[in-house]
Amino acid sequence: MPPEAKSVTTEEKSPAQRDTLAIRDNRTGRDYTIPIERDAIRAMDLRQIKVHDTDFGLLSYDPAFQNTASCQSAITYIDGDAGILRYRGYPIDELAERKTYLEVAYLVIHGHLPGKSELDDWVHDITFHTMVHENVKKFIDGFNHDAHPMGILVSSLAALSTFYPDAKKVGDEGSRKLQIRRLIAKIPTLAAFAYRHSIGMPYIYPSNDLDYPSNFLSMMRTPSPTLIREKREVDEHLAHAMDILFILHADHEQNCSTATMRTVGSSQADPYVASAAAAAALYGPLHGGANEQVVRMLQEIGSKDKVPALIADVKEGKRKLMGFGHRVYKNYDPRAKIIKKTADEVFAVTGRNKLLDIALALEEVALSDDYFIKRKLYPNVDFYSGIIYQALGFPTDIFPVLFAIPRMSGWLAQWQELVMDSEQKISRPRQLYTGSPERHL
Repeated sequence: MPPEAKSVTTEEKSPAQRDTLAIRDNRTGRDYTIPIERDAIRAMDLRQIKVHDTDFGLLSYDPAFQNTASCQSAITYIDGDAGILRYRGYPIDELAERKTYLEVAYLVIHGHLPGKSELDDWVHDITFHTMVHENVKKFIDGFNHDAHPMGILVSSLAALSTFYPDAKKVGDEGSRKLQIRRLIAKIPTLAAFAYRHSIGMPYIYPSNDLDYPSNFLSMMRTPSPTLIREKREVDEHLAHAMDILFILHADHEQNCSTATMRTVGSSQADPYVASAAAAAALYGPLHGGANEQVVRMLQEIGSKDKVPALIADVKEGKRKLMGFGHRVYKNYDPRAKIIKKTADEVFAVTGRNKLLDIALALEEVALSDDYFIKRKLYPNVDFYSGIIYQALGFPTDIFPVLFAIPRMSGWLAQWQELVMDSEQKISRPRQLYTGSPERHL
């Protein structure tokens, strides 16, 4: 064996040699050494691999970004194979059990859990920014009576940009902090107004006397004498369940809507229009509409004795099993375990949802049948969240809106991280051209 081709084991290499990738381009016979950092190579390092001097350089082709990291982030860690989800290093189950959503939102955005004075200031600022300008209400009034609540939410988020022109100062830390508080505070109000408009009911204004989830639930419900007297009580168990659902949906790494938030934010657009774009991505049935599909499937099944027939159709490829499997998780979604416990708390107040028995029968099959086990089709967070939302009295078309409320904190944390990252530039993916070569008239 020639000296230059001598095989060297990983243990015999120096640390500098071990953290590299050796590439041979068989088109030219040239060898390249690419640095490896955090188990990744920089795509721009591939540009040096050329056939000739005028060659653009080698590109990586990755539809839907299934194996491409577009950023470095310290916010959310996911290990899909192990079923792990952590915010800023904290396991999701510990946060859901011991913290409120606003504490988790603070953690996601600031990188640490708030002390008492920090939390008091944070909660105060969020509470007293919940009102929206009366002209925003008029803007929502302009939508048709049967407009989808998510369409109203997307539009009204973008409209807020015109009310807060100072938000365009994305490089100003003080301005960023103010917009973050405004958006986290106002999105429950916008969501409730969008819902109330869609069912032709008058708006219920936010109350500074209620906590974050209770305030939202209060704004959503039908007027009653107790509301008219300004006694805005909300069952504490339902508010707690809503808070847990908010925690579970606060962030989820570089999903479709988060990637959209970062992409739009990379042009230095203000956070209102960027979050409107993210909400538009969430509007899609493959993202924010997944739990709606679960409820529709369970309603279609009708009773648990029909579950075997559905499972047979799934195995034969005749239909899909909604709420099972995940793009990231190849294990039991850690959020699904938490939300299943939350369901019991909700049903103790609302009464047992008849769809739960069907859901439990489906889950039992999926966790014991080799067909699902081999394909790693475990229940995900959408499987139980839709049942809980329905038990709380929410129609299915409001489900994506309920998703958008807590995800706002994650979007803003990701947007802030993007703005402060010196490596980031305006997003501009490459393409592989497949059209006609040069031709003339």
